Amino acid sequence: MMTDSDFIPAPPVRKPEKDSLMRRQRFYGWLMGSPAFLGLILFIFIPFVMAIVLSFTDQRLLSPNPTEGIGLRNYDRLLAVSWLTQDAQRDEQNNLVLDVKGEPQFERLRTVLRKDPSYKGYSELSTLTFSDSRVVFVAKDPLFIKSFINTIKFAFLVIPLQCGAALLLALLVNLGLKGTNFFRTAYFAPVVTSMVVVSIVWTFLYHKDIGLVNEFLNKASFGLIDKINWLGDPAWSMPAIVIMSAWQGAGYQMLIFLAGLQNIPEDLYEAASLDGANSWQKFVNVTLPGLRNTTIFVIMSTTIAAFGLFTQVDVMTSGGPADSTTTVMYHAVRKGFREQDIGYGATISVVYFLVILAIALGQKYYFDKRER
Repeated sequence: MMTDSDFIPAPPVRKPEKDSLMRRQRFYGWLMGSPAFLGLILFIFIPFVMAIVLSFTDQRLLSPNPTEGIGLRNYDRLLAVSWLTQDAQRDEQNNLVLDVKGEPQFERLRTVLRKDPSYKGYSELSTLTFSDSRVVFVAKDPLFIKSFINTIKFAFLVIPLQCGAALLLALLVNLGLKGTNFFRTAYFAPVVTSMVVVSIVWTFLYHKDIGLVNEFLNKASFGLIDKINWLGDPAWSMPAIVIMSAWQGAGYQMLIFLAGLQNIPEDLYEAASLDGANSWQKFVNVTLPGLRNTTIFVIMSTTIAAFGLFTQVDVMTSGGPADSTTTVMYHAVRKGFREQDIGYGATISVVYFLVILAIALGQKYYFDKRER
């Protein structure tokens, strides 16, 4: 007597026509994507591999000397950070020696570094002064550390400002008021305008004496606000670039938010209205949850773009004043091309790529964890 176990179904037989169709689709897929893949290989993958190789050499842009491998010397020069402590100088009666400002006087840092061979190549990064002692942080490339801090500062300022402005503009455009197409075009126009042109225009707007920004603030405050040296004062130079960058890039994120808003079903808003929800409650409980994936994409893309800050700094401030706007990208280009130190510039690029990759993966992990 036969049982159910005796009836073993035969494996499905794939039709030759179906296999042929799948092969053709796969072939045409690779064929259509080949220009993009070729561009990625030529302009991203190969240059990155070359940068890794060059980071282990002393390659210069123009040099009569042959290129030599130097191991991890460039990475040591880039990442080496240390500190030392100093006690204030005292006289023979063990009293503190004061300078002209009445503050404790310390031995010159350059003299201290020259005395100790282990601090060869180090320069001052920052100093913490206490009553009769101080801690001095030193680095072999203090400008890289400063530029990295400036980049982090720019990202923390521009991401919420730009994303918030983009969401606000998207909400206004999505209302469907008269002239929506005009305002959508006007908000997006700065995105398609060359960043060099935008930076030059805003340089004139920020001019201390004849700039429209200062003129507007002066008239709006009835002369109570003094003229601000936007690009010449270290306290205002970075905020000035943040404002300009957020204005220029908000239109792109606006279109992304607008697409997300239009994908939220109207039934949810109608149900919220029937439940007695006001406009703010609809925004918090319907709009924001519906824009969750869109917001994640906008934040991650804005973060990556913020860490690539270069053009605005190069055109508007050239890294100044007092290196207050120097960024990692600007530092890498200056070292690699203007100072012709290709090996060291490649090292900055490799390390910075790994940092951006880690930040992007960290953001993805954070948002994925919250989604669970």
